[in-house]
Amino acid sequence: MPQDRQPLPATPGRSDLRADCGRCQGLCCVALPFTASADFAIGKEAGRPCPNLRGDSRCGIHADLREKGFSGCTVFDCFGAGQKVSQVTFAGLDWREGPDTARSMFAVFAVMRQLHEILWYLAEALALSPARPIHGELRQALEATDRLTRADAGELAGLDVAAHRGRVNPLLLRTSELVRAGVPGSKKNRRGADLIGARLKGADLKGADLRGAYLIAADLRNADLRAADLIGADLRDADLRAADLTGAIFVTQAQVNAARGDAATRLPRALTRPAHW
Repeated sequence: MPQDRQPLPATPGRSDLRADCGRCQGLCCVALPFTASADFAIGKEAGRPCPNLRGDSRCGIHADLREKGFSGCTVFDCFGAGQKVSQVTFAGLDWREGPDTARSMFAVFAVMRQLHEILWYLAEALALSPARPIHGELRQALEATDRLTRADAGELAGLDVAAHRGRVNPLLLRTSELVRAGVPGSKKNRRGADLIGARLKGADLKGADLRGAYLIAADLRNADLRAADLIGADLRDADLRAADLTGAIFVTQAQVNAARGDAATRLPRALTRPAHW
């Protein structure tokens, strides 16, 4: 495998953790499995290219994914892991080079996506002034995670990401506590709660702990989610029309893409309004 690698920023920020499909080898369209459902018009196994993937690694129906039954593709976000694996770990090598290359790239992609998600959270935490007392520890964690992403393919494929996430999570929890402590009044603790289909229209959820909460199809119209912790919350089909997520922490683009919103929905500054809203 070529050993020359493109230089990376010393400390990646969230702008470095956004998918750049033009620099990827279409890894998410090959490495990941999906099942025929409301999200995917067809099913395919892991390692088999999606029939919509063109020879230039572009999606042949990218502009019409939702209309053609592939809304699941519009929700997925690799946090920039695709181009990192393609251009850095494998230095431009294509998975089509052979089955061994493909297997290695796909295994590394699964690990890299998780590491990049962790980097996203750490970069956000470092941008939050209430977390300043632990910025030093957060920066160390970010640099350690970034070093892991620069390892060779063999090291990455064998990495215990769960163990690394376990070392980082206490810092993210502390960040959440510091941010939400600045919100006046009592704050709801709904961590991991089953709120599927819950009627939360207009609910006051400022500074709430919603880590890992199941908010599938929940009615959150006009809800106040300012400074709420939404890390890992399942927002599939949640109705966020006119909801206020200003300053909500640890929200990802994938979570927002999976929800429903409108022009009145207020999002954290790092996120973009989905085109289908």
